[in-house]
Amino acid sequence: MSALFDFKSLIIVIVLFICCCSYIRDLRPSMVNSKTEGFTGLFRKAAVIGDRLSPYVALACVISAMTTLFLR
Repeated sequence: MSALFDFKSLIIVIVLFICCCSYIRDLRPSMVNSKTEGFTGLFRKAAVIGDRLSPYVALACVISAMTTLFLR
């Protein structure tokens, strides 16, 4: 089944996308430009969410990892 149709998988994809954008922004800030709009602006917004809510995003990663390992 596709990750878009399964709610748990969709949440995992969103959390991993936020984590990846935050990590890329720390390594190469020029790749996640603050002046972009449209689809590429989504990367910047995800990076900002990851930076500001990093404890909650990390907790969501740990919870999703535990549910993947032990409940699936």
